[in-house]
Amino acid sequence: MIRLSPPPASAVSVELEVPFHDIDLLEVVWHGHYPKYLECARTALLRSRMLDAADVRALGYRFYVAESHTRHVAPMRYGDHVRVTAWFRDVENRLDIAYEISNLTRGGRCAQALTTLVTTTDEGTLCFVTPEPILERLRAAGPGQAL
Repeated sequence: MIRLSPPPASAVSVELEVPFHDIDLLEVVWHGHYPKYLECARTALLRSRMLDAADVRALGYRFYVAESHTRHVAPMRYGDHVRVTAWFRDVENRLDIAYEISNLTRGGRCAQALTTLVTTTDEGTLCFVTPEPILERLRAAGPGQAL
C-alpha cells in the first residue's frame, strides 16, 4: 500500500483535462493511462531542476523508470480537470518520485503513485549512486525549492 506524506513546498504540479480518448466503456479513465499523467508531472519536476531528458544526456547520463506503483482511489471521467503533483522522496541512490492526482472538478484524491528512476551512463552502465552533477542540480533548486 502506498502511504505518502503531504507534498512538500518543493513539489511541482501540472493541471490537465481528461480527454475523451482516455476513457473506457465504463466512462472512466482506463488505468493504463495513469502513467502518462505521471509522466507529465515528472517531466515538469525534472525540468524545474534543469534535468529534462536533453539536460541529462548533455551531462552524459540517462534516466530509466525501474519501478512504478499506483494506488487508485477514485475514478476520473471525461472532461474532469485534474492536478498531478510530483515531488522527490529520495535522490541519493536513485530518484524516488511520489505523486498525487487530485480531481479539481469533483474534488478529492484520485490516485497516489511512486516511480523509481535509475541513472545510467550514456553507454548503459548502471550508476549505483546518483552522480554528483545530477545531485548538484537537485541541490541548487533555490529557496523554497529544496528537496
